[in-house]
Parts: sequence; structure tokens; C-alpha cells
Amino acid sequence: MSIFTKIIKGEIPSYLIAQDDLFYAFLDIFPLVKGHVLVVPKMEVDNLFDLPDEYLEKMLAFARPIAKSIEKSFDCNRCGISVIGLEVPHAHMHLLPINSADDLNFTRPKISVTKEEMESMQVLIVKNLSV
Repeated sequence: MSIFTKIIKGEIPSYLIAQDDLFYAFLDIFPLVKGHVLVVPKMEVDNLFDLPDEYLEKMLAFARPIAKSIEKSFDCNRCGISVIGLEVPHAHMHLLPINSADDLNFTRPKISVTKEEMESMQVLIVKNLSV
């Protein structure tokens, strides 16, 4: 069982942004930038491109309103998307507020964010989902 499956099952706490029957989105606790969200399928598959076609199609549709909310919530040119999949053996995509391509550079150090900042980001993104 991956750490993401444990998060989805509620065995490990997370800063939930949205979920449906197939997907779960939450704040990355080791973010590159404030507003960094992970979108994961509830089906435990290591490689994103091993997901069934219907999941791949629905994953982007699920992520779209979250990306739009990130764009409303943070000072950025757009929401970037990245699929790396090396750090956790569970398919996932990263959604990040970006102003340049370098903002998607995962070799950069992660930022330090307090619990209060995480809670504030969660509230802001969730609020802007329904706007």
C-alpha cells in the first residue's frame, strides 16, 4: 500500500482539496511553491500511463477546476502541471502556480510551510473551487 493510498483511506492526515469516486487531490506537504497540489487516482497504479484510458481522460477533467482555483488563489501566470512519478510508486500529477518554466524544476529545494499556512492555502483553494 502506497503512502497515497494511506492518505486516501484517511490513515494519514492530509489537506484535502477535492475528491470524487476516482480521484483525490490534496496539498503537497513538501511543496515547491505555495499552492502545490497533488492529484492522485484512488486506484493504486505505479505509472500514470498504466491507468485505464477512462481514468486518464477523467483525471484531467477532475484537475481542471482545481487548476483554475489555484490560478485564482495565487499570484501566478497560470497553473502548471507535471508528471514525474519517481518519488512515490502511485500515479499522480502535480499542479503548481507558476510564472516561468523554472517553477516546475523539481531539482530545486522544497519550501518550508507551517501548518497554519497549509490550512490557509487549503481554505483558499477550496473556497475558490466554488466561485
